[in-house]
Amino acid sequence: MVSDQPPSETPASVADLQAQLRSAGYLASRGLATATLIGMRLGRPILLEGEVGVGKTEMAKCLAQIGGRQLIRLQCYEGIDTYQALYEWDYARQMLHVRALSESELTDAEAVSGLYGSDFLIERPLLSAIRAGSDAVLLIDEIDRADDEFEAFLLELLSDFQITIPEIGTIAAASRPLVVLTSNRTRELHDALKRRCLYHWIGYPSFDEEIEIVRLRAPDAVETLARKVVAAVQRLRDMDLAKPPGVAETLDWVDALGVLGTGDLDAPAAADTIGAVIKDRDDLELVEAELDRVVADV
Repeated sequence: MVSDQPPSETPASVADLQAQLRSAGYLASRGLATATLIGMRLGRPILLEGEVGVGKTEMAKCLAQIGGRQLIRLQCYEGIDTYQALYEWDYARQMLHVRALSESELTDAEAVSGLYGSDFLIERPLLSAIRAGSDAVLLIDEIDRADDEFEAFLLELLSDFQITIPEIGTIAAASRPLVVLTSNRTRELHDALKRRCLYHWIGYPSFDEEIEIVRLRAPDAVETLARKVVAAVQRLRDMDLAKPPGVAETLDWVDALGVLGTGDLDAPAAADTIGAVIKDRDDLELVEAELDRVVADV
């Protein structure tokens, strides 16, 4: 049976969790830290939704870092199936093993039974997380990209944290890993999955919050330049863009300007480095036509 006891390293309070995340370079709002701490204590999955680049995946990475846990990441995509997420048999090694046994005195039954042991089992992220238990953070990234069938499969796994491999038997987690699911809302997730999770929406940060994030992640950046970049990015988000820039793009822009040794953000500097923050051709044409306004009086 899976133990629901929280691991001993669970932070003592919301403020404590915020401080630990900050030490890892992540600025978490009180709402996000509260939802996360509750999930950690209750052994519940945490579902983080939000726009691309606002720090959903990074949150899971930092939780693994501050807790000294192994980060196990399952990247979802269209068409992913349970075997790709759970386990596979190493067919190439099995065939080599069969050839090696071809001249032995083993019976066919004995030879076949030996092919389906742990030596030939390839662990995928979900099986690895079951075996690691509370020593792991399981990141199920971009669950909205998977199909309905895979989402339904996750419901049972997140409830029991055990699987049955016909050739081996049932493998159950001794304790629950910390599970973080992320979604960019390319499709609506089913209510059944949401009910099993603690939910938090991560929106774009305010100007002051984003400045603080830049200070944490790019401490060598010139303060004036950082403020100008953040102001420009926030203006870009107000434009009718197909792919508005996230916090990740803000940090990329600061880094790009730093590589060029640019201490100011004017129209020429922005034009040279705009590819660090705008990643869509139609958006690029729109922004280039408005570049003077984007950086004006920043």
